[in-house]
Amino acid sequence: MPASNAQAGLLADRFNTLFYDEECHTVVVLDRRRYPFEKHYVTCRTLDDVMYAIQAMIVQGGPPLAYVAGLGLALVAHHERSRPASAQLRALREAAERLRALRPTADDVHHLLRHALERAQAALEQGASAHAHILAYVNEEIERGNRVAEACGRHAAALLADGDSLLTHCYPGAAFNYMLFYARRDGKQLKVIACETRPYLQGARLTASQAVEIGVPVQVITDGMAAFVMAQGMVTTYVTAADRIALDGAIANKVGTLEHAIAARHYTIPFYVLGYDGPDPETPTGADIPIEMRDPTEVLRCGGMSTAVEGVQALYPAFDITPPELITAIVTERGVFRPSEMWTYWPNHHGATDAH
Repeated sequence: MPASNAQAGLLADRFNTLFYDEECHTVVVLDRRRYPFEKHYVTCRTLDDVMYAIQAMIVQGGPPLAYVAGLGLALVAHHERSRPASAQLRALREAAERLRALRPTADDVHHLLRHALERAQAALEQGASAHAHILAYVNEEIERGNRVAEACGRHAAALLADGDSLLTHCYPGAAFNYMLFYARRDGKQLKVIACETRPYLQGARLTASQAVEIGVPVQVITDGMAAFVMAQGMVTTYVTAADRIALDGAIANKVGTLEHAIAARHYTIPFYVLGYDGPDPETPTGADIPIEMRDPTEVLRCGGMSTAVEGVQALYPAFDITPPELITAIVTERGVFRPSEMWTYWPNHHGATDAH
């Protein structure tokens, strides 16, 4: 029996957290910076509003930020609808370039925007509405993404044993919710240990709140405690998501993922990656994944308060790269794979961007 939205937590269904309001022609996004303490939705009326929502971490995670970018493109198409087709297409391409540049590490946004532009161009060539075709495509992708997340989570749940204690880093997304749901449905008692994940505390807020909603006991630790809890025998499995998977099996995920993977290997703890719809067919190796460098002052604040004196400098790489030799398996909608199998995940993978 498939999971219901309530059973798998609010964040399992992306339509709960982001959507296009067709009556007002706005993009509406749950503010993940304030959730779960406030269920506050931000209304984006312009492309600049959408870009701010992506850059300022109102929306977080590879697929959700891609969906919001796509909805933002639909918003631009609505605003440009009365102009000649050539002008509409030019405006859409310019908007897509601006959206793509915001968050370079996750690959979903690049593929989604490219295909949305292709739909728009085909519609305009036929005298049809670019807005309608972009919106229909993005909504289809959100529905597909929900199915992918559920299938990925179901496969991951089969890897877990009764009594497992799962260490996570950041929020592993909707597949994590479904993994917990299906494991519990099968009678497995689990525990989650969530690294708090500085500076936005996605682990403390999002991962922990979703575990509570699903009914799984959860403990929050600071990011520096992971090796200690492993050494104490408190962790049986390490699980994260990935913002991009290379064809060599390397992954990019929230910075800190790599150091926990190194510790997990030292303590012979399996590391499973929730890989959703698989590797990026355009990224050969981990070295080809661009790392987003965010405003370093973000790490000098926490919860709106300064954590260092004026004059202190900082560094904020938002992601790190974990090599394939530290990963036990990558779980996708298709099943469980060794990192070395990513090269063969897509037939004719060279340039096979339709995979996404």
